[in-house]
Amino acid sequence: MVKIKPKLSDEEKRLLRLRNKMNRKRPKFRRQEWFRYKRLGDSWRKPRGKHSKMREHKGYRPPVVDSGYRGPSKVRGLHPSGFREVLVHNPAELDRVNPEREAIRIASRVGMRKRIAIEKKAEELGIRVLNPHLTKGGEE
Repeated sequence: MVKIKPKLSDEEKRLLRLRNKMNRKRPKFRRQEWFRYKRLGDSWRKPRGKHSKMREHKGYRPPVVDSGYRGPSKVRGLHPSGFREVLVHNPAELDRVNPEREAIRIASRVGMRKRIAIEKKAEELGIRVLNPHLTKGGEE
């Protein structure tokens, strides 16, 4: 199965490369004192304390989520391949997909029989599937 590429302008291709470069530099944002208590976990929470040094953006504290870390607005929300993702639950939903700009992601709740039908129809219509089912012997 050939991986289909999106039809992107030169500007969009440049911005996707820029976003990829920015993503590599972006720090891993962790919640305040994630290292101190295991029960907290490290998923991001905004620091809200009155005396919080992290909320005040002190230099010796970890980085805080900020709008300056966002990627370019034209390519925000795109899959790294450049496609816009569309969630699909059945083969009939493929008719609304633009194969030049959109790729499909099959919902996790879809069973094997319907998944195979969706993938077969997507291949006929020339639509890229972002999460294809792979069997032990290769692709189906």
